[in-house]
Amino acid sequence: MDMMARRTHVAIPEFYVGSVLAVTYSEPHAPGKVNKFVGICIERKGSGLRATCVLRNIVNNQGIEVIYELYDPAIQKIECLRLERRLDSHLRYLRDAPAEYSTFPFDMEPEYLPEDAPVPVNEIKVQLNPRPWLEKWERQELKGITELQLSNKRIMKAKATATPWEKYDLMKKYRETIPKEDQNEIFDEVYTKLHEMEITKRRQKHKRTFVRPQKTG
Repeated sequence: MDMMARRTHVAIPEFYVGSVLAVTYSEPHAPGKVNKFVGICIERKGSGLRATCVLRNIVNNQGIEVIYELYDPAIQKIECLRLERRLDSHLRYLRDAPAEYSTFPFDMEPEYLPEDAPVPVNEIKVQLNPRPWLEKWERQELKGITELQLSNKRIMKAKATATPWEKYDLMKKYRETIPKEDQNEIFDEVYTKLHEMEITKRRQKHKRTFVRPQKTG
């Protein structure tokens, strides 16, 4: 109900990691009490009322990132200026890339797609800066970056620590997307069931170990 109430005041447009957004929000300390930030969406997390997105832009030669809760009452307007997808599920590696990949003008005009046109996929390959990096990108199966120049030792270590099976882990994806309220309800049910099973197991073990004393004499 809260989600529907928020959507009657603020329309949340279709967008993906790689889309460019403009978010207008209330800011008590800003002139006019309103501020606007434009940036590329580098990550989306959560679902329902806990859905968030991270926008990144370069301002005065500094990388600026803002995390928005999509259903935050302080948000007045969300615009999708460029609707597109990228090759990866996140673009956090833009933090270790040249500024040109994260720079967007604050007066950027919306780019409209033809009606019923599919969402375009931007297959650009990002060239990362030389190491050190903020994350071990070589250990992630990233498609949107150019080939990394690594030593044989780092390549072998990346292969040894790779977890390619995680993309098939449906429960992990479920835990990442299900609302926390539902998680708590489910975990409470699971805990109750496990607790009952543990009690039953202990009783059975006690029966097996208990030996009825025999009368003597």
